[in-house]
Amino acid sequence: MDQTNRIALDGAAIQEMREANETRAAFCRFLASLYLYELTDEQIEAFAHIEIAGDGTAIDEGLRAIKEYLRHRHGGTRQELAVDYARVFLGAGSYDRILAPPYESVFTSEERILMQDARDGAVTYYRRGGLDLPADNTTPEDHLGFELQFAAVLADRANEALDGDDAVSLADAVSLADAVSLARSFFVHHQQNWLPALCEAVDEFAETDFYRGVAQMTRGYVESEAAFFDEVAAALSLGAAVDEIRPAWDGACEGTPSAAEGAVAS
Repeated sequence: MDQTNRIALDGAAIQEMREANETRAAFCRFLASLYLYELTDEQIEAFAHIEIAGDGTAIDEGLRAIKEYLRHRHGGTRQELAVDYARVFLGAGSYDRILAPPYESVFTSEERILMQDARDGAVTYYRRGGLDLPADNTTPEDHLGFELQFAAVLADRANEALDGDDAVSLADAVSLADAVSLARSFFVHHQQNWLPALCEAVDEFAETDFYRGVAQMTRGYVESEAAFFDEVAAALSLGAAVDEIRPAWDGACEGTPSAAEGAVAS
């Protein structure tokens, strides 16, 4: 990145990007938890009292639907949501398929099965970022929860390069561009390409407005991330093309680090 590109990042732009990355990282981790785990009683109560921004975004609409559903909560609400979560995302009670599996491979492979090219691609991105899942992980790496956690890590990493208030050094500018480029490529090739289809499946098969609200928030995530990357790519002169990082198979992914170098999920 040259001096001309760095001029666009003045103090106001740095602060705006920092705040955007903080918000993005927090929302990614929040959304990841909804796909990885069943809700606790504490989470249900928190959702019931959440403030709605009223900005008309898909995220806002999803939260509104969730809050309206929980307005009628009762002693069996947690169990009702647990049953819906298990049926939709884990395939409980379905003998032939998982209704809305939160795995990229299922939505991007012709066979609609787990552990396909999308899983290998996701692992390649994680490792390009110096991260990996714990050695004892048994969940396919292209689970949406893991992908969202990875996006959060990259948002944090971008902010690490924005530690000055008024200027970004050449080294930090390069680190920022690298983090944003990796995050943008991952979003385009491993989230934007399949999340709309997942949301449609959740809408079709979920029995509670809560999880239909989660699907709507996920649509909002895709919309907001697309807008963010369009804006920041222009600011950093990254160009319109978004190259995909592909595995270089010679027995292992290119640049494979040890699991000790980091973890996508704790």
